[in-house]
Amino acid sequence: MTKKQNVYLGLGTNRGNKVENLTRAIEELSLVLGCCKAVSPFMETEPWGYDSSNSYLNCAADFETDIPPMELLEITEGIERKLGRAEKTVNGEYRDRIIDIDILLYGNTILKSERLTIPHPLMHRREFVLRPLCHIAPSAMHPVLGLDIKELLLMLEDKTSGREELKNHKRQSSGNHAC
Repeated sequence: MTKKQNVYLGLGTNRGNKVENLTRAIEELSLVLGCCKAVSPFMETEPWGYDSSNSYLNCAADFETDIPPMELLEITEGIERKLGRAEKTVNGEYRDRIIDIDILLYGNTILKSERLTIPHPLMHRREFVLRPLCHIAPSAMHPVLGLDIKELLLMLEDKTSGREELKNHKRQSSGNHAC
């Protein structure tokens, strides 16, 4: 039997009832993976990588599982289809979607295959991934970059300083802007 690993998932939606879409996805994941250990606050964000008039609602979730990564990918894709997602992103062409579930981190696993890369190859460039993840796992380590989530978020904030805050997101007033 494989040792259980913490698995951090990023979830997003920009079509339909966004709160319901995220809630249903987490419920479906829980039916297969077991109890969800933590879910970040839902955060409204702008589309990334394409233009759309539909804002996103994003969150991160923490599960503990012994399901192998490729099988977990099949499960997440099955849940996406069950909730109404008809197609995946192809060749970096992003579209509006009812639900998107990404495997961000799987313990300290480093995996690169045609269908799956862990850690998620773009997570360190996406505030809509790092900010929710920082709420539930600020000290989780990126096994390739050797930095924790809070450090990655601070680095990203430094690169984007001066830009508008994410919609409806209030920063902590403690002077440290990370989570």
